[in-house]
Amino acid sequence: MSILTNTLSSLWQVVLVGLLFGAGLPAVFALGLRTLDSGSAPADGAASADDAPRVPTAMGRIAAYVCFAVVLISIAAGILMLMSDFLASTFGIHIF
Repeated sequence: MSILTNTLSSLWQVVLVGLLFGAGLPAVFALGLRTLDSGSAPADGAASADDAPRVPTAMGRIAAYVCFAVVLISIAAGILMLMSDFLASTFGIHIF
């Protein structure tokens, strides 16, 4: 019975991490692209609002940059976590 409970307790952790990195990071990236576009306004001097190039507002740009930074930091942390044993044994760098 303890094998089953250990397996089930580990299973939810694996599913959570898989959802976070498997679907969560692409969703945050898509949210960044969406905020970059949704906060945009037509450029000045445009003839009509449909044909005008759209310029993102400052708040939309900041929100998009935050989303992109979260994705890049997560990717870098994942790579460093995978390389932690190599970095520790080869160069003596202990990150995690």
